[in-house]
Amino acid sequence: MCGIVGLFIKDKALEPQLGKLLAGMLATMCDRGPDSAGFAVYGSDESGSRKITVQSPDPALFSGLDAALGDALGAKLQMTVRDTHAVLRLEAAQADQAKQLLRENYPHLRVMGVGERIEIYKEVGYPTGVAERFGLASMSGSHGIGHTRMATESAVTTMGAHPFSTGSDQCLVHNGSLSNHNNLRRELKHGGMTFETENDTEVAAAYLTAQMDSGLSLGDALQKSLDDLDGFYTFVVGTRDGFGVLRDPIACKPAVLAETDQYVAFGSEYRALVGLPDIDGAKVWEPEPATVYFWGR
Repeated sequence: MCGIVGLFIKDKALEPQLGKLLAGMLATMCDRGPDSAGFAVYGSDESGSRKITVQSPDPALFSGLDAALGDALGAKLQMTVRDTHAVLRLEAAQADQAKQLLRENYPHLRVMGVGERIEIYKEVGYPTGVAERFGLASMSGSHGIGHTRMATESAVTTMGAHPFSTGSDQCLVHNGSLSNHNNLRRELKHGGMTFETENDTEVAAAYLTAQMDSGLSLGDALQKSLDDLDGFYTFVVGTRDGFGVLRDPIACKPAVLAETDQYVAFGSEYRALVGLPDIDGAKVWEPEPATVYFWGR
């Protein structure tokens, strides 16, 4: 049992409140996942730049990282530190080289996510505490997704927390369990994918990335997953421009959507939505089984 929340802002005037609203939604899902929590926020983009979110159990290790990495790249980096995570902003053309340098020279750091707009934060701990550590309530953006985890099949670790990101500006959160993730992991590894954990959700994220890398849209990749993924699941997937929702054909995992002129919101339960503006006037419904939903710009 885990908790999922998601919020896509239609009205730009509401974007400064994204983090505050998402933090309130996440707090209602604490009892569904007290082990760890995480969230992805899609903020404003700067043309030609990329953001790399990294994590370290010892934030002191971030000291001088921007200067050292910048020297190696021959460029100036910007770094913002939030507790155990740091966001590095650099030129888009240097992102791949920067990731390689991080892997080779900074093995104590873990890359959480890479993209034009995405920032990912996740840690072990009670969800409200995790949100407070990273200042979620003060963040702004166009959309975000969050997750509270109750571990069932793998260890309670930072890397085992959701969201999982396996592609640029992509991430996935998941409530459920996949029964064929080991076979899929082997197939994806043969195709060049790398994995940080034994978590089935990371396999689902990598599967969708592989499908989109082959030319499919997110909607088509999610539709194809209905044939290729076995198990019970509700997925919420973040992309650069929006988020998608999919439930398996049985749809035994709870889910609810709400839409107004200002936003689209997702929650594992309706109580995650009750603090949103004008929720009483929203269209509220349970997403259909085996049906892809997506909102974007």
